[in-house]
Amino acid sequence: MSRNPPPSPRTLLVLGRASNLPTVWSNCIAGWWLGGAGGALTLFQLCLGGTLLYLGGMYLNDAMDAAFDRQHRRERPIPSGAITEELVWQIGSAMMAAGWLLLAAMGWDTALLSTLLVGAILLYDAVHKAVTFSPVLMAACRFFLLLAAASTGTRGVTGLAIWNAFGLAGWIVGLSYVARRESTTGKLQRWPLAALLLPLGFAALFNAGDWFPHAIIVGLILVVWAAWCLRHTFAPAGRNLGLTVSGLLAGICLVDWLAVLPSPAEGLIFLGLFALSLFAQRFIPAT
Repeated sequence: MSRNPPPSPRTLLVLGRASNLPTVWSNCIAGWWLGGAGGALTLFQLCLGGTLLYLGGMYLNDAMDAAFDRQHRRERPIPSGAITEELVWQIGSAMMAAGWLLLAAMGWDTALLSTLLVGAILLYDAVHKAVTFSPVLMAACRFFLLLAAASTGTRGVTGLAIWNAFGLAGWIVGLSYVARRESTTGKLQRWPLAALLLPLGFAALFNAGDWFPHAIIVGLILVVWAAWCLRHTFAPAGRNLGLTVSGLLAGICLVDWLAVLPSPAEGLIFLGLFALSLFAQRFIPAT
């Protein structure tokens, strides 16, 4: 009996949209920081658990979308024959379980929030093609990830962490709204994109503090980047939603930078993750 060859490393990276992993680590660092930070080992376990949940969610997303991809996205790993659907289910489920166990072991609050995170991921994967509010479900995934990260800090989930989680969720709603239309030719309404401004609003209300000039600079960087990404959507010569979505995904790191507003030197962590995400997108598609 013939056996399928093992999938290539590139296939596994494409399945997991691995170029977006720096944004997951950025969420984890930002949440941990907003929760009062703590030990390096705690941060490592948090990032590892978040990585596994993200990759597992992406694998299960492809497994659940296999029928759709066979009609509309035949270049994806399952319809192209690069990996079997059964193996994707197995790997995705194993990573989801391992990621949840890693986070749940970090305390009761983290266990509860990571359970909500897993629920949001699975719900999104299952229904995102069928419901119009799927951008909200995607936003819930990042919302709970940031709060789960905050729960591992010395202060836990503070009001500042919650408000910034809402700001992050707004950014995700905006970019997910664009992403939903990558495979369609319908008209793109502009008003849902206002959600991209929520991180700026919450930063102005809660985050400026002693770093007010710094907040203005980071806020301007975020606005300029959002405008640069959206030019691909509203260009007179024709839209390229994939470039917009990829850029806004990398911009999650800038949203986290605005949320935390560490010293300018420490802010290089988020800027570095932003650059790493953009660099990785040159090799692994973000969507």
